[in-house]
Amino acid sequence: MSDPNGASPIRKGSPMPITSTDATAIRELAQAHGLDIVPETIAVNELGLDFQVAIAEAVDGQSWVLRIPRRPDVTDRAAVEGRFLSAIAPHLSVAVPDWRVHTAELIAYPLLPGEPGLTIDDQGQPQWHFDVEADEYAQSLGDFLAELHTVDPAVVRASGITEHSPAEVRQRKRDDIARVVAEFDVARSLRDRWNAWLDDDSYWPTLTVVTHGEVYPAHQLMDGARNLSILDWTTAAIGDPARDFMIHHASVSAEAFNATIKHYVDNGGRVWPRFAEHCGELFSTSPVELGLYALQTGNSDHLEAAITQLDSTE
Repeated sequence: MSDPNGASPIRKGSPMPITSTDATAIRELAQAHGLDIVPETIAVNELGLDFQVAIAEAVDGQSWVLRIPRRPDVTDRAAVEGRFLSAIAPHLSVAVPDWRVHTAELIAYPLLPGEPGLTIDDQGQPQWHFDVEADEYAQSLGDFLAELHTVDPAVVRASGITEHSPAEVRQRKRDDIARVVAEFDVARSLRDRWNAWLDDDSYWPTLTVVTHGEVYPAHQLMDGARNLSILDWTTAAIGDPARDFMIHHASVSAEAFNATIKHYVDNGGRVWPRFAEHCGELFSTSPVELGLYALQTGNSDHLEAAITQLDSTE
């Protein structure tokens, strides 16, 4: 989940001003990488799990996004993302981050056009900044996803992103669910739902495509209901096309979803009869993804959230 132009969770209000000491440290880090930024313009979002994200203006007036790794282990994943962005950018009509600086200490790129479609306010409430039911949004999103999903996977394969065949997509989901069920108390209703879905061929894709992995309005910089830029490609993979539709399916009416699919198909995207239902089932496994993440981090807050969502008390 992203703040504007960063790889942090959805922003909570505006980025926060920082102390002069912190500003000096960030300025010195930027200067060591050839960026001369104005300390008074630095605003930081501290919510990111993997990166501290700052937005600042350079002395020449150019605004920059600075991503500062919090832990050494994020560096390898960032390297894959950087190679992927370089490969995919020429094939998309929307803007994506252009990493001008990429080291173990700092990632920096010029601020992208547009405003976040979704933010979180200071009270923790979601704030939508456009009409997700709008025809213009259905066209813009459908066109973008068709463009992305029709990129030849060979274009990005060398970046090192994860690649799964249709059979592997299904088996990986089965394995992920099995691991979470082994580690957490999971409601029987969820286990039964997921098993029925896993066992029914009609839900599942027979093709895989280049995907973003977490397309939703916090990762979309907008002009009204039109996509200008797409952020946070950390989860990009060659896999199930439904990955990029499942949040949209959960967020809009059937009419708006079908309008998006029409634009998608008209521009070369491919779906199957139970595609919409598959998107719904895939979204229902969001607690599984949270459970896996909690097991990875060992963070007590993450574990507690996973326990709650997996409904241990049924």
